[in-house]
Amino acid sequence: WFSNTWSQIFTGETITLRCEIQGGEGKVWKYEWTAPNTNSPPTSSEYRISRVSVSHSGDYRCRGSSDYLLTGWSDAFRLTVSFPSKPTVTLQPSWTQIYSSETVTVRCEIQGGEGAQWTYEWRAAKLNTPPTSNEYRIIRATESDSGGYSCRGRRDYFFSEWSDIITLTVSYKPKAKLRADNTAVPVGGSVTLTCSVNPSSSSGWKYYWYRDEKSSEALTTQDAVFHSNGQISVSQEGLYRCRGGRGNPVYYTEDITASNRPVVTLYPNWSEIYRGETITVRCEIHGGDTEWDYEWETNSMIKAPNQNEYRIRSASSSNSGNYRCKGRMKSSQHETTEWSDSVTLTVSDNVHSAASLTVSPDRVQHFTSDSVSLTCEGNFTEWRVRKFSEDGRLSVCRRMTGSTCDINTSKSDTAVYWCESGSGEFSSAVNITVQNDGNGPILVSPVHPVTEGASVSLSCSLRTQKILSNVFFYHNDKLIQNDPRGELKISAVSKSDEGFYKCQYSGRESAQSWMSVKVSLIIILLLLLHRCRQSKCKSLFSIFIIIHITLGIFQGY
Repeated sequence: WFSNTWSQIFTGETITLRCEIQGGEGKVWKYEWTAPNTNSPPTSSEYRISRVSVSHSGDYRCRGSSDYLLTGWSDAFRLTVSFPSKPTVTLQPSWTQIYSSETVTVRCEIQGGEGAQWTYEWRAAKLNTPPTSNEYRIIRATESDSGGYSCRGRRDYFFSEWSDIITLTVSYKPKAKLRADNTAVPVGGSVTLTCSVNPSSSSGWKYYWYRDEKSSEALTTQDAVFHSNGQISVSQEGLYRCRGGRGNPVYYTEDITASNRPVVTLYPNWSEIYRGETITVRCEIHGGDTEWDYEWETNSMIKAPNQNEYRIRSASSSNSGNYRCKGRMKSSQHETTEWSDSVTLTVSDNVHSAASLTVSPDRVQHFTSDSVSLTCEGNFTEWRVRKFSEDGRLSVCRRMTGSTCDINTSKSDTAVYWCESGSGEFSSAVNITVQNDGNGPILVSPVHPVTEGASVSLSCSLRTQKILSNVFFYHNDKLIQNDPRGELKISAVSKSDEGFYKCQYSGRESAQSWMSVKVSLIIILLLLLHRCRQSKCKSLFSIFIIIHITLGIFQGY
């Protein structure tokens, strides 16, 4: 006689109890009820309770009377009313850090409500049509699946609370990292190889080992001694590779080779760049970056530092040349690698690019959740905006509207950006920095290089206050001005003004940004005229050549 089929009732729900008398269908009955917490129970066959509370818990009985006939009391029905548990979102596998193309299931669980007939609602990073079941399966995850997930349960008109948010991060496929305690196998001995996956916070990895570059058969206990934590000992010479795998079906990382010959790479991967651009020359040794000291050899005019990475800011022709490197083991300064192959970098003074990139708002630094537009300009119909992140990843803007990439900024948007046309034309690159401290200031500085001799203004801004006073400005970490107006004005920019700038307000510092200075057209023209005078070139033809060359250079800016 209980009308509801739910075995669990929660506070706030509605329930109907029904008293039925078998064999009394032709009679007119009056009903009596015994119930907890009720002063005037109904006299009908139905007992409806709207918005039940815990006080409605207890035993319910009924009986009927018709003329002089009185039935006995029914068996007791025990009603239990409880507070609904807050839902919990869980992940299966339980990894909050997953990688592109992996599969993960997001599940909504309500403790104590296992027998209830719930419909589920989801708040998710990327759900145009959220499911109504308690599971959401993400197959072949992408970066757009990153974000917060929460859920709640619904029965008829009753809703549970929203669960706490669980954050899922989807990153590009990682590379395994391979380290060797030695690169030469001693006679009668062995070498220990260690395979690992970064970041170390990711879990669930098993490691697979291979010998020779093209072998697809993993090593077995007959080939090596296997240890825990991704280590093996080998006594046979050869080229060894490893990769990590996890999940079911197994998801594999990119594999990596145990070869100690360095490789020189350029980030971004451009062998030719233009004056004022930024590029990083990197020496990579598969065997563990942190175990090596580095030595560079270059015929450029500027010597590279003895580090694995050489970042060239505001490149000039003096950075052109061949770069190669080798490593020296820190544990044994006598053990060195071979020299890497050389990589040639060319820095051109002039670029005739038909593509350009504008940033709105026109500044390097931005707050989180700012709306920033990057627009490609030029005589092309197809555009894409490329992004080179701090962690070395190269990606393409996913939110392109025509020639404009729209960004709702987060810390991961700190990167170098440039435009690329469908026919392969590139714009100059720009830096974008996102301030992660919501209460801290940002430096308002120009995105593009400033022409020598021009004026420029730098200022400091808060998210809640655009104009500040009593601001400290720093150039290359040296205090240069405490301006009560909150603005740093340089009336005639020179090459010495190039460098890193930052501001400080109320004890909080902005991030630092690089301001590039490019040579003025007028200065180039005067230099060329001076050279012409020294060589006694007086003809109009010579002057025309000078002006033509100057205008050609100017087009590159």
